[in-house]
Amino acid sequence: MTALERRSTQSLAFIFALRMLGLFLVLPVFALEARKYPGGDDPALVGLAMGIYGLTQGVLQIPFGIASDRFGRKPVIVVGLLLFALGAFISAGASTLHGLVLGRALQGAGAISAAVTALLADQTRDEVRTKAMALIGASIGLMFALSLVLAPVLTAWLGLSGLFVLIALLALSGVAVVLWRVPTAPPLPVDAPRGSLREVLALGSLLRLDFGVFVLHAVQLAMWVAVPSMLVQAGLEKSLHWQVYLPAVLASFVVMGGTLFPLERRGHLRPVFLAAIVLIGLVQLGLWAVVDHQPGLLTLGGLLFIFFCGFNVLEASQPSLASRLAPARLRGTALGVYNTLQSLGLFAGGALGGLLARSVGLHGLFLVSTLASAVWLLVAWPMSTPGRVAAPSNAIISP
Repeated sequence: MTALERRSTQSLAFIFALRMLGLFLVLPVFALEARKYPGGDDPALVGLAMGIYGLTQGVLQIPFGIASDRFGRKPVIVVGLLLFALGAFISAGASTLHGLVLGRALQGAGAISAAVTALLADQTRDEVRTKAMALIGASIGLMFALSLVLAPVLTAWLGLSGLFVLIALLALSGVAVVLWRVPTAPPLPVDAPRGSLREVLALGSLLRLDFGVFVLHAVQLAMWVAVPSMLVQAGLEKSLHWQVYLPAVLASFVVMGGTLFPLERRGHLRPVFLAAIVLIGLVQLGLWAVVDHQPGLLTLGGLLFIFFCGFNVLEASQPSLASRLAPARLRGTALGVYNTLQSLGLFAGGALGGLLARSVGLHGLFLVSTLASAVWLLVAWPMSTPGRVAAPSNAIISP
């Protein structure tokens, strides 16, 4: 990478990391802490509160992506971070589970993922794009691991309300990074043709990725409706869950670094991509097989390690592929659609995961996740990977 590519990647990864830390900090403790609120005895309502931010993100990702194509990436990112902070403050002041639903919904309204990934794509060449996206993905994974360690400690110290105040402050610090650290890509020429949402939706290769990111994040959040209680049943108190999560996440990074980047350079991205989907499905099948038998910590830790191996590869490769398959003038719109499906997947995983857990139990939840992964594999199978092209004239690649 050039110096400006490194600066862009590092600063945007930092913004992504701050925002995702704000989301992940509540994930390990939310299902347990939400039970203390009025209405917290309803698993479906708890699942809705956990995943509602995905619904509002899903509604607003495309408008934010289109706005970033027309008005610039950085202003859109700043507005999104401010909305996210406001939602966190509302969640902090909530006294009922319905109040948490409202605050989490407003958090999701800060739908900046498309603008951030589009800005990163604007400022990196194709040959380093996957690595740049992987660094963002790694920062997300590290924040997830860090949240697993910090969430129980911070919740015991600050309570869930104090945790949301901290999350709001993290979002506000992200605004400062956007304004004073992130490079600004040169705008497209004023006479550049403007694309439309219809053009993006006509690209079948992008629609496969959109479907895949929906399933991936639906399965991820549905898992976390069940995994914390399974760890408790295995004898690990909630404050110590990081002892299983953290080694699984960190070891999966090592596997990703040793497989994704070298195999992509050799032209083997498609088989790695498909293998990662298979891993996601096998983990769901494994959880389905053991959930009624009170699996031990070693079994659960092994399944989580395999899950994160597949998850990290897909988190790095899918947005990279989406940015390369979309024309530059449509990049924000295309990534808006992509992130819309990602957000809707988070909502579906939280809401439907809670409904499935209540109606058919965890056994049925993991069976549905297994079938969803199998359908994804069939949809993704015809995929092809794009060749690398020269960087556009307006990309920042100077040393």
